[in-house]
Amino acid sequence: MFNLNEELKGEIRHINNTLLDKYKELLSMDKNLLRKFIDPHIGKIKKLARMSPEELKKYAQLGGIVGVDGSKNRLGGAYPHFIEIYQGLAKSTLQADKPVFKAKIYTPLQMEENPNILEDSKEEKIRSDKNLADIEVEAALAAIREFDPYAVIMDGSIIRYDIASAERWMELKTECEEKGIILVGVTKDIKTSIIGEELKKEKNISIGHEFRDRELLYGTLEYGEAIFINIKTKKELAGLESAFLRSSDSPTVIAVDILESQKEYLEEMVRLVLTLTPKNGRGVPLWIDIVDSEVKISDSMIRSLLESYLDRRLLEMLFISERDKRTI
Repeated sequence: MFNLNEELKGEIRHINNTLLDKYKELLSMDKNLLRKFIDPHIGKIKKLARMSPEELKKYAQLGGIVGVDGSKNRLGGAYPHFIEIYQGLAKSTLQADKPVFKAKIYTPLQMEENPNILEDSKEEKIRSDKNLADIEVEAALAAIREFDPYAVIMDGSIIRYDIASAERWMELKTECEEKGIILVGVTKDIKTSIIGEELKKEKNISIGHEFRDRELLYGTLEYGEAIFINIKTKKELAGLESAFLRSSDSPTVIAVDILESQKEYLEEMVRLVLTLTPKNGRGVPLWIDIVDSEVKISDSMIRSLLESYLDRRLLEMLFISERDKRTI
């Protein structure tokens, strides 16, 4: 066991007590009362069944499903002495032996002008989010053109592409709509507060904080139940339709997004996600988990790539910190 000093133990106890106080209303909330609130105020709670093997066969006949995910990793120290590798992967369920990879490498030192040593971290995050979104959209577009699938499932909410990669996102959205390819986003780590915002307006339910949907829906839905959201949200304003789904034995829920122009397929896609997700898994479709595992860029991979293709003098001078040298 680790030797924890008393001050650290005290800090952990303090955080525990603070969080227990903040979430005491939520932890003691009657889940049946919350379900009764959700149905008329947020959207209908519907019990869904997994698809039969016969139903799944149609996807093979119609082009299969493409799963898309991205990954990034970084070697180096403080700005600007670092290098980042971004990788996107799109993989078809019908042609798994033909993965579509897209890659991008970025370092501020490659800029023509001397990079600003005091680069704002917010700008760096915006730039990083854009690079990752761009590479995922590029992989999705390439797979659409090569495989002509029935549907594309992106790992994460598709609203982030509209935010981080607006131009490329519009190209993907337009191409999917023109070709009749259903575009879906699946989010495990939900950050929305749709229910919490509405709940604070309800006078019959006393709630002091605006809790996030992930927190409110923990243990609220049964396996296979979904909430089809029918109120205006930021996603709807961005041209998306959404649903929450409990897709596994885990008490957490995921979110499923679809283009508003394709909303008639939302329930079908939610059922497909449910069917493709192991009941005892972590809540996301197995195909997305497979893509996720294959697209990841490990620390050893990025180091091996740079040691193989970058001049050793440049590597050590620019990107290997004194701390990193301990492992060389």
